[in-house]
Amino acid sequence: MTVLHPLDRPIWSMLTGRQAHLAEGDARALRIDRGYGVFGVAADTGAAAQAALAALVPDDGELWIVEGDPWPVPPGVREVRRAVLAQMVADGPPPAPRDGEPPIVALHDSDAPEMAALADHAKPGPWGPATHRYGPFFGVREDGRLLAMAGQRMLMPGMAEVSGVATWADCRGRGLARALIGHVMRAMVARGETPFLHSYADNAGAIALYESLGFRIRREVHVLVIAR
Repeated sequence: MTVLHPLDRPIWSMLTGRQAHLAEGDARALRIDRGYGVFGVAADTGAAAQAALAALVPDDGELWIVEGDPWPVPPGVREVRRAVLAQMVADGPPPAPRDGEPPIVALHDSDAPEMAALADHAKPGPWGPATHRYGPFFGVREDGRLLAMAGQRMLMPGMAEVSGVATWADCRGRGLARALIGHVMRAMVARGETPFLHSYADNAGAIALYESLGFRIRREVHVLVIAR
């Protein structure tokens, strides 16, 4: 019997493990709390699990499935789109801060409206009203304005996902994302966790940045977005 790595089925691993308290559903299929996001997963490709997964699709929204192998569309729902992600892991020491990096501040519930506006602008991935509560998020402010942010999302045994990396378009090119990702990585490593992340496989610029920070491509994973 093949034993899968937790990252081979990341949504299943997060919702049956460290973040099971955020799961809706049962042993056949699960989805993340709707305030946090749109991720869902079935136990397997059998008819019962696929039907349970279809039942978790909202009437007015989408469900995102992320799997190591392409996933079939459950009966009764439609495919919206598919994408391929590069799954990357940083299993070496985190990068040290560079000279001249901006001050980084912790973000809290009071920052949620600005974080949501930035996420809507930069599109770092699915964002819901409670996404900022996945875990520590950090930002860079200038004259009171939130310029950029980064934080975490999926948690696995001994691993944590860097996520929500976003910068306003007029603030790019200043190294803010690099500084924030490095800060998030150092916080994870200090907690004994290995950082990982996901990038669209065709985003060469982002992948090059992540590689310069110590990430390596582990494998490709597949996204299937479904709706009613």
